[in-house]
Amino acid sequence: MNHSTIQSDTSHVVADDLQAGAVLLSASTITGDDVYNMQDEELGKIHDVMLDVAEGKICYAVLASGGFLGMGDRLFAVPWKALKHDKANNRFMLDVNAERLKNAPGFDKGQWPNMADASWNSTVESFYIK
Repeated sequence: MNHSTIQSDTSHVVADDLQAGAVLLSASTITGDDVYNMQDEELGKIHDVMLDVAEGKICYAVLASGGFLGMGDRLFAVPWKALKHDKANNRFMLDVNAERLKNAPGFDKGQWPNMADASWNSTVESFYIK
């Protein structure tokens, strides 16, 4: 595969011809990245990334939270636009407190929802997007 990007020591990829400050991250690079809230509480880790292939964009980051050593994690599809990249700390920020996240629409590893369902999508979007 031909890559026209340069990979840095932090495994984040920056293209030479992008606008100043723009960053490209590979999906495999951000899998496992920490997600914190604005109170600096760890909410979990990025478990996966859901792509809209037809539109060519990221729809959701799947957040794993609440388990211990990966066991018993509950998964949450967080709209990509609800996350902010904290480049300085190599993590993502989500403006949701830890208690509210417990009540977010979530799912188990073995029972993923149909993320293309408009009703499900609307429920998730309204939870995270203000």
